[in-house]
Formats: sequence, C-alpha cells, structure tokens
Amino acid sequence: MDQSFLLMLSNLLNLQNHLDPATSVLSDSASFAASATSPTSLLTSTTAAPLLFFTIASVLSYVASHSPKKKRKTSSNNPSSPSAAEFSISAFRALSTEHIWAMEVPLRDAQWRSLYGLSYPVFTTVVDKLKPYITQSQLSLPSDYAVAMVLSRLSHGLSAKALASRYGLEPYLISKITNMVTRLLATKLYPEFIKIPVSRRRLVETTQGFQELTSLPNICGAIDGTPVRLHHLPSDTINSSMYYCKFGFPSILLQVVADHKKVFWDVCVKAPGGFDDATHFRDSLLYNRLISGDIVWDKAINIRGQHVRPYLVGDWGFPLLSFLLTPFSWNRTGGPAQNAFDEAVAKARKSAEEAIVLLKGRWKILQDLNVDLSHAPQTIVACCVLHNLCQIAREPEPELWKEPNETGSIPRILDNEKSFHYYGESSRQALADDLYQRLSSR
Repeated sequence: MDQSFLLMLSNLLNLQNHLDPATSVLSDSASFAASATSPTSLLTSTTAAPLLFFTIASVLSYVASHSPKKKRKTSSNNPSSPSAAEFSISAFRALSTEHIWAMEVPLRDAQWRSLYGLSYPVFTTVVDKLKPYITQSQLSLPSDYAVAMVLSRLSHGLSAKALASRYGLEPYLISKITNMVTRLLATKLYPEFIKIPVSRRRLVETTQGFQELTSLPNICGAIDGTPVRLHHLPSDTINSSMYYCKFGFPSILLQVVADHKKVFWDVCVKAPGGFDDATHFRDSLLYNRLISGDIVWDKAINIRGQHVRPYLVGDWGFPLLSFLLTPFSWNRTGGPAQNAFDEAVAKARKSAEEAIVLLKGRWKILQDLNVDLSHAPQTIVACCVLHNLCQIAREPEPELWKEPNETGSIPRILDNEKSFHYYGESSRQALADDLYQRLSSR
C-alpha cells in the first residue's frame, strides 16, 4: 500500500476520533465485534463521522489499488536521458554549426572522425552531394543529421537496434534511413568517385605510379577479392551453403580494382561467399567489357617485340589473360626472371590488399555486416565510395584490419579465353625477361 495513502488514512482516523470519541473505529475487539453483527450499526452512531470516514477511506482505497503504475523508462529508450540527448538533433546542430569554427582544425577533424569515420570537410562534401536526393524523400529528419547517423553506424559497426537506443529512435526507422543513404551513395555518388581510368591523363598517372612501385611498365590496376562476413543468414535463404566462404563463415564476395594510391576504380558485389575469385570476376561487368573489347586502353608499349597494352595484376586465383597478369608461381619456385616478375607483381597487388584492409578498418560494419541480405551489396558499395572520398582527401589511415591468408588453386581457362590466355603468357614472359635484364644491369 502506498505510503501517502497510509498517512492520509491516519489523519482521517484522528479526525473521526476528534468528532466522535464515543465511536472509535479502532476500539476494543469486543465492541468492534458487537458493532459488526449488524450491517446498519455504523448508521446508528451519534454523528455522521464514521460514515464519512468509511466513505472517504473506501474511495481512497479504490483509487490507490486501481491507479496505473508508471513504468520507469530506461535511459537507453528515453530521448531525454543524457545518452540520448548527447546524440539529439540539437546537440548535433550545436556541434556542427555553433562550435565547429571555434575549434582548432586538428581537434575538430579528430572529433568528427571518432564519431563519423571522416573529417568535417569530407562529411560536408557527402552531405552536400546527398542533400538534394534526401530532400526529395521528404524525410522528417534534417539531411545532415540523417547522414551523420548512417556514417556513425557504418564506421562503428552498430546494429539498427544499438543505434536506435543511442539516438532515441525506433530500429525500423534507423534501418530505413540506412537503406536510403547507402543506396544513394552506391548509385548517385558511385559514378563520380569510382571510375575506370580511361582518360589519357589519368591512365598515364596510374601506370607511372605503379612503375615507381614495381619497375613494371603499364600496370593500370591491382585486382583482389575478399569475403565480407554476414552477421547472420535468414533461415529462409535459398542455397544457404553457397554463402559460406573457404574460411568457414557466411559472407558475400567483394571484388575491387585499386590504383597505386589505394583508390578503387572498380567494385563488384555479385557472388555469395562460396564462389571463387575467378568465377566472381567472370561474372563482373568489368570482365565482360574487357573481353568484348569495350574497354581498350591505347597506351600500348613494345616489350621485346611484344605489344603490351595496360593490364591488371592479380594473384593466382584469377585467370591469366592478356589484360590480367598473374604470378608464375605462388612460392617463387620459377627462374630468376620469373621470380623477379612475381615479386614486382606482389608489390603492385599490395595496393589492392591494403585498400581492402583500410576499407574494413575504417568502416567496421564490413567486419560483421548486420543489415538485411538484400541490402548487403549496396552497403558494401557505399563503404567503397566513402573509402575513395577518404583516400582522395588523404584522411589518416586507421588501424589496419587483419585479413585471412589467401588460399586456392589456379583456375582453368575457358574456351573463349584461350587466345587471351596465350597472349597473356607471352606478355608476362616478355615483361619478366625485360625486368630481370634491367635489374641485372643496375
């Protein structure tokens, strides 16, 4: 029984005794038993005090027993709690507009990187480019606040439920906003920030950058693949075993091509984790454009009588083709020229490998992807776009994510690839002999 009700009851008893001392409700047991024998005995008192007392007491007892008890809200679900207020729109607005220019630039950008994975200037670039599209969606939240919320989730790897608790919103709304922003990044910003180097200027810059790293001429990109771990697979997933990669966890494959600055110029997410790199590559738009001749780099050079156009380099999990050269062996068991070539290719491939490590280190959601399977590809591509923005802006590189060691066998060559494979073998050997001669003459 509530303490306030007991106090009120005591006061009423004192009032009743004062009005009618001869009729005490708390009299001895004998008199109480005698009075209780008749349901009308209280009505025969000399005053109306007993009736008044029991009427009021009954009402108060009923109210006390039937009043709804208010549940105390936890700070995680209460927008007015300190944790939620810290991430409220007003707090974000104060940080982004009122205090931003009063802070020292290094301190400001370090704070924004800790919250959203990138510096304030890069953040404003993302917002400015997405704002027209977000405005069209008639979202009830400000555009910059919505982008900040999604970047926070991508950079910290938070689930929709965890982010909802932090921002005082419903998980379904967090998922809706995440899907919208990642879709816009993957579709509207992709063509601007992930582009094949077809212009003469960019092609020359890329091949020269790789030549400085490897001493091999005409490398225009390093290709690599990685499984992106899925937090869980839906129980109704068709052929769920196809999603388990060679490392034993459910995933989908990401294929990237990076330049010498670890900037992606092609991204593909089209296969479950159980597929190998060669199969994923052959299913990509890039492969089809290269093998059909849709992409023809005109910066050809002559190496020992061999006409060598710009080419990609990859590990032994990819097929050896005229536009994609792979090592002679995985453990340097070839001749001196072949080993020199393999070492140079390994240096070039490191650009793609480190780009993937940076990608997963900066956008931690890719370490354990906790979005719906149908939205996983666009989330991965969105993170690749953000990675390029950070690389172009020369953002500091985060703590590196450790990738598992690659294993696998050399893929077989398809019938439609045989001429490309033969030309690739000739080009690889010519480049190896030329490289070894140049290194020996130093």
